[in-house]
Amino acid sequence: MSGRFRDLHQRGNPFILANAWDAGSAKMLAGLGAQAIATSSGAHAFTQGRADMGTLTRDEALSHAQDLIAAVDIPVSGDFENGFGDDPDTCAETVRMAGEIGLAGISIEDTALPADTAYAFDHAVERIRAAALAARALSGDFVLVARADGVLNAQYGIEEAIRRIQAYEAAGADCVYIPMPASMEDLARICAATTLPVNALAAGPFAKVSRAQFAKIGVARISLGAALARVTHRVIHDTAKAMFENGDFTPLTNALPASVTDGFLD
Repeated sequence: MSGRFRDLHQRGNPFILANAWDAGSAKMLAGLGAQAIATSSGAHAFTQGRADMGTLTRDEALSHAQDLIAAVDIPVSGDFENGFGDDPDTCAETVRMAGEIGLAGISIEDTALPADTAYAFDHAVERIRAAALAARALSGDFVLVARADGVLNAQYGIEEAIRRIQAYEAAGADCVYIPMPASMEDLARICAATTLPVNALAAGPFAKVSRAQFAKIGVARISLGAALARVTHRVIHDTAKAMFENGDFTPLTNALPASVTDGFLD
């Protein structure tokens, strides 16, 4: 799949990077038309009975990614949090290990997990530079996404976020991502501030934005994060409340027929 994943990243013609949480959801998304699958650290953590943000180990993330890679024949990218370590060498090692198991790319954020504190600017750039060098040394093509999460985590503003993605571009990143800017205007500024493909997150208020609207401002990739898993959890939550509080099983009548779900799992 060398180059196949990279070719999907087209400014103004965004593809949907479908975040799955197990082999079954990955197969179903691929069967319904997904061009690429990604892990979601949040959704994966939920399957382990844990909260999001720094609760997974690198070995767990790699093993989970291997399950998804084995389940589908389309590219799989890894949501690999902060690279599972603070120092640049750890980020580089994570990239090498991700490439070795067949991931098409990973994202690395600038948050010192499990806290929500942002790494200092220079240190954050060095982490991406080390990861990019490791990515270029791999035998296969590999898309490194550099995330500036300080807007999402209320650690810095949009100006600093843009400064960071521009530095990440100079350090060798292949794609950049500032999750949950304040507005579409800010997202348009992000797209204009870099020559790299920009990832946008279809969650929260941005779930109301159409693919065409993302395309118009130059977005290249639309990911779902844990949003699709949370929609699934909404069904579990609402159905369980109806059953346990009211003895009402009628929400179960909305279940997909076995013939439909089994069709994706052959």
